[in-house]
Amino acid sequence: MNNPRHKKAAAAVKSDVIFLFNHDAGHQVAHLAGIAGAFALREKAYRAIVAFGSDVTRKEVERLLTPEQIAALHWRSLALPEWLKTLTNGLNRLVPVHRILRLYWHNAFLRKSVAIVSTERTCLTLKRHWTKFRRRKHCPAFVCVPHGAGDRNVSFHPAFRDFDLLMVSGQKVVDQMVDAGVSTPERCRIIGYPKFDILRGRTPETFFDNKKPTFLYNPHFDPHMSSWFDHGADILEFFYQNADRYNLIFAPHVMLFYKKVHISPEYRVTRTRPDIDPKYYDAPNIRIDVDSARLFDMSYTLSADVYIGDVSSQVYEFLHRPRACFFIDTHSAAVPGSAPPEYDFWNNGPVVRTAKQLIALLPDHAQIAAQYRKAQEQRMAYTADQSDPRPASERGAEALRQYIESLAS
Repeated sequence: MNNPRHKKAAAAVKSDVIFLFNHDAGHQVAHLAGIAGAFALREKAYRAIVAFGSDVTRKEVERLLTPEQIAALHWRSLALPEWLKTLTNGLNRLVPVHRILRLYWHNAFLRKSVAIVSTERTCLTLKRHWTKFRRRKHCPAFVCVPHGAGDRNVSFHPAFRDFDLLMVSGQKVVDQMVDAGVSTPERCRIIGYPKFDILRGRTPETFFDNKKPTFLYNPHFDPHMSSWFDHGADILEFFYQNADRYNLIFAPHVMLFYKKVHISPEYRVTRTRPDIDPKYYDAPNIRIDVDSARLFDMSYTLSADVYIGDVSSQVYEFLHRPRACFFIDTHSAAVPGSAPPEYDFWNNGPVVRTAKQLIALLPDHAQIAAQYRKAQEQRMAYTADQSDPRPASERGAEALRQYIESLAS
């Protein structure tokens, strides 16, 4: 005889939806944390699990959520055994081996979910592994929320075609994915830019006790494209020598100072990162930050007056509020003023080849801000959809639920 109590218990079993935070740094957390929190609060038919690679990552997720969201979520550490970490620490300094090992070490737990939601492509190694062996009938849906909305080809990498759903910031990203042949419009959902949700209620901060204009220097970590390796010291020296005129926040991509030797597999370039001259730390008009959460919580992009960068998609976070931008092209064959599509963000401001050329333009930053304002507003509307007044995290949680329910129909 069937036991009705067993049926009731079976009905109470919830499907797991895993929000995967598997990076070694916290710069991708804000793109997904809000969606996880909103999903946990509103979608009671599912068990929302935050799977985190380190306690530092968990703390960063919690920092961005409300107490109610934290309580509604389930939490699962993806930590490796200490012996395995110790054995692979040296290799991990060169390539992200810990990121891959965490996935395989916990693959049985991850595979039981109905969906895995991630900000990066590494998780797809599991999908390829699971689908390779047909005897493993169940494979979760893989959902991506891209960490950023830049224009370089990394934003529409061929691997994206292996995601079942892409929840993206705006029509620009859909067009990029479709044009590159890595997705279809049906596999994309426009939800806005979730990271902008953490700006709600925030105002620009003051990092210097003066009224001088504050410049943000935000070099990338890729040794082929970053301006830091060849021009960074000259830029810092200029601001050091002009303390009476300007302030500078040196806030590179968080991965630049995460390791000393940087390898660019795509461009087959390996370079040793130059260190920072200690004298710049003592300059009253220079703030140096190479490892705090402010590098990725938009404190600096919200507060600076002028942006100096190279290829980081953080420029679109800076342009949440249009202001002057300058770019250093260290590697491309692009003709100044006619950036190719993969560098469309360079059309938000002047592009130079050297620190010397950059420095000559900086005094005109106010006029340049006015000159590029309309172009910046148009690109931001195309990049980060704001047609829906709801926070992007709520839009993302709803889109995710609709997608998961469609899998069962």
